[in-house]
Amino acid sequence: MIDDFDHVMIEHLRRYREGISRSHYLSNRIQNELIALLANEVKAMIVKKIQAAKYFSLILDCTPDISHHEQMTVIIRCVDVSTTSTKVKEFFLTFLKVDDTSGEELFRELQDVLTAFDLKINNVRGQGYDNGSNMKGKHKGVQKRFLEISPRTFYTPCSCHSLNLALCDMATTSSKAISFLGIIHCTYCFFSSSVKRWKLFEDHVGGLTLKPLSQTHWESHVESVKAIRFQASKIMNALMYIAENSDDPKEQSDAECLATSETQGIGSFEFLVSMVIWYNLLSVVNIMTKSLQSEDMNIDVAISQLKGLVSYFRKYRESGFKKAKVEAKEIVVPLEIDPIFARKAKRVIKRKRHYGEESENMEGSVILSPEESFRIDYFIQIMDQALYPLETRFEQFQRYE
Repeated sequence: MIDDFDHVMIEHLRRYREGISRSHYLSNRIQNELIALLANEVKAMIVKKIQAAKYFSLILDCTPDISHHEQMTVIIRCVDVSTTSTKVKEFFLTFLKVDDTSGEELFRELQDVLTAFDLKINNVRGQGYDNGSNMKGKHKGVQKRFLEISPRTFYTPCSCHSLNLALCDMATTSSKAISFLGIIHCTYCFFSSSVKRWKLFEDHVGGLTLKPLSQTHWESHVESVKAIRFQASKIMNALMYIAENSDDPKEQSDAECLATSETQGIGSFEFLVSMVIWYNLLSVVNIMTKSLQSEDMNIDVAISQLKGLVSYFRKYRESGFKKAKVEAKEIVVPLEIDPIFARKAKRVIKRKRHYGEESENMEGSVILSPEESFRIDYFIQIMDQALYPLETRFEQFQRYE
């Protein structure tokens, strides 16, 4: 392939083909040796920069590769003093294949790597991981074992991963939240699984494209919700067009259910209120995540921004529901649906009552309206579930402050 444009390679292959040279150096073994030599040279340059800086920080993360083996990425962060203007830089050092992901085994592997690269563990001044118990554990985690050897090893949890976990906790704490995100995903799958339906989506909706839900980057859910948040009426019209004109009974049924179901359709007021709530929360978290990943971010600014996020969630818990209702009522105008919460019928389970046992329908029991039930059992529940991890996951930053 390189022979097509590289003059040195053209000459090298010509000499081999004509018998002038008997060595071509193109076998897989020799090529792998050349790659290893280049890799070792690059690693040696990186290690030289780290040793010149003396003090450095470690960033570790584990993930399974395509062959289903767990690999730990080792990133070194240090001040690069090899250039005229010193800069803080991050260098990828190596991958580590780990079979045992316990805190003890991961720490032992890390010690071996530092020794192999002639880097002293006492010069480590920072460590950053995700929120896995084997990494951040206070008693047996990697960060604790580091601190036992070198007390100056400043531990910083991954802020973006903490936000991601907080959103994950919100989404799994309520069946209504799970159902809402399921409808978002089903709407995308319905249109994307057919070229014909996707073309109908483009013709009737255009604008923002539907996005699938990501299971690892929860803040990216905002793009999935945004497409429906600002195009609900157009998407509903596209679904109704398919329901009325499709020749496939299943396609008709799926489109009609997504569009008009009182409890699970885009046309339900409950869904629209949920959509406004989630879009507002996800938008704020998405902005925060990008800010925390900026190159000039420091711990003082991070602490300040995280405090602001917690404050926003607290205020939204108190007044967010009313604001979400107002926004949702504006969305329902073109949809021509009633802005009311539908009462769901519950199946009554009859149980044999023994002599002297009081009736379950005791006097004075309060029956909540559908709207109040939605606010207490759903909105307040997910907000409380968000505030608790936000306050606890960032306790490390609070101690530093």
